[in-house]
Amino acid sequence: MASSTGAGDQVRAACASRRTRLLAQLPPGAVAVLHTAPEVVRNGDSHYPYRHDSHFYYLTGFTEPESALVLVAAHGDAPARSLLFCRAKNPDREIWDGFRYGPEAARAAFGFAEAYPIEDLDGVLAQLRAGAAAAPVDLLPLLADMRLLKDDSEQAIMQRAATISALAHVRAMQHARAGMHEYEIEAELLYEFRRHGAQGQAYPPIVAAGANACVLHYSANNALARDGDLVLIDAGCELDGYASDITRTWPVNGRFAASQRQLYELVLAAQSAALDAVAPGRPYAGIHAAALNVLAQGMLDLGLLDKNTCGSAADVIADKRHLQFYMHGTGHWLGLDVHDVGAYRDLGAADQPSRALQAGMVLTVEPGIYVRPAAGVPEQFWNTGIRIEDDVLVTATGHTVLSAAAPKSVADIEKLMP
Repeated sequence: MASSTGAGDQVRAACASRRTRLLAQLPPGAVAVLHTAPEVVRNGDSHYPYRHDSHFYYLTGFTEPESALVLVAAHGDAPARSLLFCRAKNPDREIWDGFRYGPEAARAAFGFAEAYPIEDLDGVLAQLRAGAAAAPVDLLPLLADMRLLKDDSEQAIMQRAATISALAHVRAMQHARAGMHEYEIEAELLYEFRRHGAQGQAYPPIVAAGANACVLHYSANNALARDGDLVLIDAGCELDGYASDITRTWPVNGRFAASQRQLYELVLAAQSAALDAVAPGRPYAGIHAAALNVLAQGMLDLGLLDKNTCGSAADVIADKRHLQFYMHGTGHWLGLDVHDVGAYRDLGAADQPSRALQAGMVLTVEPGIYVRPAAGVPEQFWNTGIRIEDDVLVTATGHTVLSAAAPKSVADIEKLMP
């Protein structure tokens, strides 16, 4: 994120390049406006911690509220223009709220040729649109496609974010004990995020012990982790605007029970198969298919599903019987948003097939299994939820697991834990 010293040279150059690329895709003379996120009142005169709009930050590197970006595409002899609008300098408000750039300092610090007070936006827009040669343009689909491919600077930030989050998961494993509350374990994560310079969490952490791990978006984080429970933690930090997203599942007492280990090894095998499907040119949908094939066979082999009734793994998938134990996809795009923008299908093709992976894409790979009490389901597996999630960069030759510093084999987890 930007500070009072402005955007770094690399960020400033990257944002300028993105604006140039976006402007080149607009019709001649088009005028497009992109606002940052508003401040939101929490209660009374207290606001939620401010977080900029991701699209706006991607193009500007600017993090102050009450800001807007105006893009004017080239037309005839008129060159393309990028105009930043932001709050005026106000020494009195800075005493209360802290530093603000003002247009002149923002123009220099963030590499704009033009910057104006936000109060001038309507007047300047009226002038620009009076001579515009094209209708207003929807920037969002164009930005979504651009943001899917991370440049070198983005990849470096995301690697650092994933490493910080991996260290936080390690800390949680090392400090957890039976009898602790979920929120005590959560506190270890948040401490490690901030200790390493992350600005905060990318999303509310899930710290789910025992049966709570069968709730996909569990958020209470207030139950006791009892001896014999597995703890599922889905948590990642945000660093310089970019999200990480890691899930690990482990026994709070440091040792997997036999039934827990069977389910865990199944999910780990499913993730391994899914990771093998991550390579440039391969279809995005192939990641889920690879994981699902392994999980469906495992459900039959472990007796979660009856082979006599359900047939083969292919039958299980065709009849959607796996949904009883695995009801979500195997990942999502990752970037400035934890569920990042970008279509999962090739919207330009008539039949819209699964999008082909490209070097520079970053995604999560996160199979799981969630066993609730039910007739016909072996009791030793009841109330067990397991998910294993990593952040993965597609490379020119395959992929790199950005979150590899978080242990996930049974042996490595048990060795790490007290």
